Amino acid sequence: MPSDLPSTTLLNTLDEALEMLRSHVGADAQLQPSSEPLPSLLEQCEAACAAAPAPQPLRSIHHFACTGGTVMSKALFALPNTVVLSEIDPLSTIMVSSEGKVPFAPTDLIFGLRHSVRPVEDRVIIDSFLAGLEVAKTGLEKSGRHLVLRDHAHSQFCLQSVDPAARPTLLEMVSTRFDLRAVVTMRHPLDSFLSLTKNGWVHFSPSTLEAYAHRYLAFLDRHEGLPVILYEDFAVDPNAALRRMCGHLDLPFSPLAADLIGAIRLSGDSGRKEGPIGPRPRRNVPAEIEAQRHDSPSYIALCNRFAYSP
Repeated sequence: MPSDLPSTTLLNTLDEALEMLRSHVGADAQLQPSSEPLPSLLEQCEAACAAAPAPQPLRSIHHFACTGGTVMSKALFALPNTVVLSEIDPLSTIMVSSEGKVPFAPTDLIFGLRHSVRPVEDRVIIDSFLAGLEVAKTGLEKSGRHLVLRDHAHSQFCLQSVDPAARPTLLEMVSTRFDLRAVVTMRHPLDSFLSLTKNGWVHFSPSTLEAYAHRYLAFLDRHEGLPVILYEDFAVDPNAALRRMCGHLDLPFSPLAADLIGAIRLSGDSGRKEGPIGPRPRRNVPAEIEAQRHDSPSYIALCNRFAYSP
């Protein structure tokens, strides 16, 4: 974080204010010089706010757990006037109670539908989600803000109880209703599998590197054609990687965003937090995982796909 936090906060606030005006009148709009008298500037602001907002796409970011997705999503949230909804999957069953007692979640309509005494079809849940998402997106855009969905792909691709092919992805759901800009983020699969194992989040069987890589390839196949941002590139140069993400997502880039990551709070923040953003040494590889590295066709194929060394 910068040492002069008040100045940084002021600059970021001004950046957001300018971007809010541009988002109402169009990205190519030229604001008048600041030498204008204050009443004139206020009139320009009022005219800009009264204009119809420029059409905005919906944005989304997709990745597996333990791949650096949280810190990269925080960078997006730190951009001017950007709102990230973290770990979204309306068809996720991870939080659905199987013990008879219904958890308390009074603000969650979909959670209530999932716990209905009479089963509710997935189609109803998807339609409810999309309708609510449209209201949220429209409301945010009226105040000049950009909406980004962060996927919770683990709910679909990494649970033993779920057949990933039997249901739509979040990408497929929102693509039916919205103009979409989306990216996939990726980390070396050995590093992410080691972190997944350490966190106790291997929710499939067999709990092998081969099974993990097989599921990863299925996820990538369902997101074929989307631009991919590597976590390793982000760790080396956060601003360069963020600029690339902004280009793909049609978001305004700000060089201040990377400095504000530490102030952002998102769900799924399970990674190592000590020290600045940068390349980290690999965790110790247990002998049983080391033995699988060169005898796993899916893992080798996954590494080759992104020029990672197996």
